[in-house]
Amino acid sequence: MNQKLETAKEQVLARVKEERVSFIRLWFTDILGFLKSFTINTSRLEDILEGGMGFDGSSVEGFMRIEESDMIALPDPTTFCILPWMPRENAVAQMFCDILRPGGEPFEGDPRYVLQRNLRKAAEKGFTYYVGPELEYFYFKNSEGTEFLDRGGYFDMTLDLANNLRRETVLTLEEMGIEVETSHHEVAFSQHEVDMKYTDALTMADKVMTYKAVVKQTALSQGIYATFMPKPAFGINGSGMHVHQSLFKGERNAFFDEKDPYHLSQLARHFVAGLMKHAPEITATTCQWVNSYKRLVPGYEAPAYISWGTRNRSALVRVPEYRPGKEKSTRIEFRSPDPACNPYLAFSVMLAAGLKGIEEELEPPEPVEVDVSRRHLPISSDDERFCDGMHETADLELDFQVIFAHSLASVKIRRAG
Repeated sequence: MNQKLETAKEQVLARVKEERVSFIRLWFTDILGFLKSFTINTSRLEDILEGGMGFDGSSVEGFMRIEESDMIALPDPTTFCILPWMPRENAVAQMFCDILRPGGEPFEGDPRYVLQRNLRKAAEKGFTYYVGPELEYFYFKNSEGTEFLDRGGYFDMTLDLANNLRRETVLTLEEMGIEVETSHHEVAFSQHEVDMKYTDALTMADKVMTYKAVVKQTALSQGIYATFMPKPAFGINGSGMHVHQSLFKGERNAFFDEKDPYHLSQLARHFVAGLMKHAPEITATTCQWVNSYKRLVPGYEAPAYISWGTRNRSALVRVPEYRPGKEKSTRIEFRSPDPACNPYLAFSVMLAAGLKGIEEELEPPEPVEVDVSRRHLPISSDDERFCDGMHETADLELDFQVIFAHSLASVKIRRAG
């Protein structure tokens, strides 16, 4: 690992010189997932790659108190990337940072470190955790209201500014080394989606933050406002971040069993059961805003019950069947997260909950293969809901303050994993 980092540092210094980079933006997130950034001149880059850059942690949401505020942002050289929308003359690049205490120890409240810690737990069991999130978002004509940019629907081919913005977003992401699989119009007016190719969770969390910045920057360049708010307008679908995920051991998909009716291994079923059992507590992280719960209502393709199924998009956990029986394609999809969450913490709690299910050998209930929101009208009894493997989430007493303090968030993560 040290040799890999040293090689990456040398490559960064070489590229900075070759590409005539003058400024480096150092990125990290606060506890809520807001992107934080400060800029250094490349004359200081070599020293900062070795020792990091000091900053006031008490001014960052969820980090430190004022009496212990000194912190260090240490760039990860493997994340170096030149920003394509900035001028090529005196170019600007960026790197994601790990947050350290003054003595060099990792800061426990750094969302990136929280994910790294849980990924190490998975690695100790021989697993690599892969994720492929689908982030939906809206374009509005400006930031003052919710006037739609287009009137398209799902998969509509619109010949307008929104379509051009999505195309430019894809081109920018690919120029930054982020592989894009598909892009399309979503269900609601002016709602869009660009899907990145799945990869390991830490790399993907970095990519999610970059993706959100690119979507917003591309829209802003044309005077348009892009938002990842879960439910910006009443009466239409909200924006989700459906997370496809799998565990691999080496080159083999640990979720796959060709003899199972759903092609799911027993380990995958334990993982599903862990997600279902811990759904109430991890929802405070995957859906952290009051607005998040305006999306999680029946009738808008968002889960309102704790259930699982295969082709059923009303379920909380879904097993996609695009390519049944194909090992590499076997995965589960967790559908409640929204794109306004912190991806480092969201991936972390999902992994932790799934690993807990594996450790405890939990078993999921029978899958539900009907539209949950239509099947379970008010006339349905609580017994029917329980027998169908569903548990209503509306009465949960979620403590929204958990998202404002890393200590409470860490407690929830530990409880889940």
